Amino acid sequence: MEKNYIEDMGKRAKEATKKLLLLDAKTKNNILLAIADELIVRKEEIKKANKVDLEKGKEVGLSFALLDRLELNDKRIEAMAQSLKEMAAFTDPIGEIITGWRHKNGISIEKKRVPLGVIGMIYESRPNVTIDSAGLALKSSNAIILRGSANAINSNIYLNKLFNEVGIKYGLPENSVQLIESTDRDLARQMITLNKYIDVIIPRGGKGLKQFIIENATIPVIETGAGVCHVYVDESAKIEIALKIIENAKTQRPSTCNSIETVLIHRNIAEKILPSLTDTLLAKKVELRYSEEALKIVADKKEVKLATEEDFGAEYLDLILSLKLVANVDEAIEYINSHSTQHSDSIITESIDNAEKFLNEVDSAAVYLNASTRFSDGGEFGFGGEIGISTQKLHARGPMGIRELTTTKYVVRGNGQIRE
Repeated sequence: MEKNYIEDMGKRAKEATKKLLLLDAKTKNNILLAIADELIVRKEEIKKANKVDLEKGKEVGLSFALLDRLELNDKRIEAMAQSLKEMAAFTDPIGEIITGWRHKNGISIEKKRVPLGVIGMIYESRPNVTIDSAGLALKSSNAIILRGSANAINSNIYLNKLFNEVGIKYGLPENSVQLIESTDRDLARQMITLNKYIDVIIPRGGKGLKQFIIENATIPVIETGAGVCHVYVDESAKIEIALKIIENAKTQRPSTCNSIETVLIHRNIAEKILPSLTDTLLAKKVELRYSEEALKIVADKKEVKLATEEDFGAEYLDLILSLKLVANVDEAIEYINSHSTQHSDSIITESIDNAEKFLNEVDSAAVYLNASTRFSDGGEFGFGGEIGISTQKLHARGPMGIRELTTTKYVVRGNGQIRE
């Protein structure tokens, strides 16, 4: 590997930002649509590259959850294409005048939307992130440097080449989208200290990755993804609604950051719901870990384990669920605020007062009433995809779409005014 490999990528990306600013909305949209079409045309080739990663993943013993994240099937490839089409349909955010006014001395002041510049994206397992991130960066006129995981290297290389081959043909400036093709971990360390060329780092992966970046980066970081999500079943909840939501939020795709890890149940409804809930989840092959109090209610269910203290606050990303009982909505809120990652949390209730209390006081990026947390997703929110789900509070929070990849600047116009 060349000594200045990462620095050279940064230089090229910074140069590309100048050309990206000159791209009009129609050109950007045409690029996105052309790539969307090509994803469908090359579906079998994409799956072939992905199969190499899947087979290697099985050989090294990747978990069910990680293999699920890694897989690209027809449905997921079609979803990537659809995501790009939705991005193309959005109004271009660049140049949008957010607000404006006239100073008493006659100068005009406008606040307009501009790109962030060069984005450094570090992500694990999911190769669809390669396309989603590149598409969102292009639509918001940002250059992007991608660094995926070793587990998905063949899939990522193929998808990056496809994006660039088609994109450049339709007007994409060279080096707008670059992928680090080496799996050398030291390159990630170099990347997160390249503040001369990279404007923001967005990590999308597990706790270890984020901790490493937070401790070592010299570039602003937007934290995304860690999802210890909860459902609280209130005393007034309709049991059939609660059962349906919990089953969906845990089992529909357990490897995602918006699937739930813990269920909290009001003590007064526990005996009514726990037997049915336990049967439902066991039938879906979920490993259940209950608090001692909850375990007594389903003592006949020998498959259910006693939860440890470490189970509460754990991110499983798998078919594992912890559950405990609480006295009221206040205890549920206190528990969530002290154990969650401020991602997505839901209350199941028919009480308007308890619903509003939960929605107002739970300090998470997305809060839900009588709905599954699985909707925390840029595509589901209508963003055409996401570069990540921010769990912090500065600049962006929640699913990050095109607008979240912009910043602002003030344009001030005068005719000779000076400050007195």
